[in-house]
Amino acid sequence: MTESSTVLQPGSLAGKTALVTGSSRGIGADTVRYFAEAGANVVINYRNKAPRADKLGAQLRELGVEALVVGADLTDPVSVEAMFAEVERVFGSLDILVLNASGGMEAGMAEDYALQLNRDAQVRVLEAALPLLGRGSRVVFVTSHQAHFIRTTPTMPEYVPVALSKRAGEDALRERIPELADRGIDFVVVSGDMIEGTITATLLERANPGAISSRRESAGRLYNVSEFAAEVALAAVEAIPADNTRLVGDISSFEAE
Repeated sequence: MTESSTVLQPGSLAGKTALVTGSSRGIGADTVRYFAEAGANVVINYRNKAPRADKLGAQLRELGVEALVVGADLTDPVSVEAMFAEVERVFGSLDILVLNASGGMEAGMAEDYALQLNRDAQVRVLEAALPLLGRGSRVVFVTSHQAHFIRTTPTMPEYVPVALSKRAGEDALRERIPELADRGIDFVVVSGDMIEGTITATLLERANPGAISSRRESAGRLYNVSEFAAEVALAAVEAIPADNTRLVGDISSFEAE
């Protein structure tokens, strides 16, 4: 994890509050750090890594911002409601919501777990956050090219269930864009290739040895965690493309719909 950065202008998010789901490690942790470095108060969400989340919270408080650490299983409606009740109690409102948490390759989960987490839970989190999101706020959904382009470009078999469920989640969230616009809430999808050093990449490599190096060779290069997190953080503040989609890195091997 990067110790410091100038991804966002220092002080540019002072007085704002940002919540990043799945932010105890990886892309989520670096994204929430970039927000804190820009002066935002932050909400660190984790499912089962409390010590790591608490450590990150302590680090970010040293930057002079407030950091609320909240455990929540996003597939559990009661857990999600409790998380946002705590956010409202501490901060009163929310300016940035990053839907980063995803999964589906974990062992021992229910057959429909990928769909529960990557579609149903994403919509549930957005709905629970809506009362706290005012005009001028922004929702960012994080996905992969392999999921975003799954209808037109095949991906490795091991990733197909995740890709299909993440695309279903993206579609379900996109259906809410008119409602969000009426409320003055911006929405943007950030899509990137396989990211070096993520849990997903590790699991894919384990299931399909050579998959990541093959993808790296095909793409020319793959972003690492901190580089992609920087793109996610920028997506929370920069102008939104007309199609509400921020594509990160090379997409020449993916066929648009």
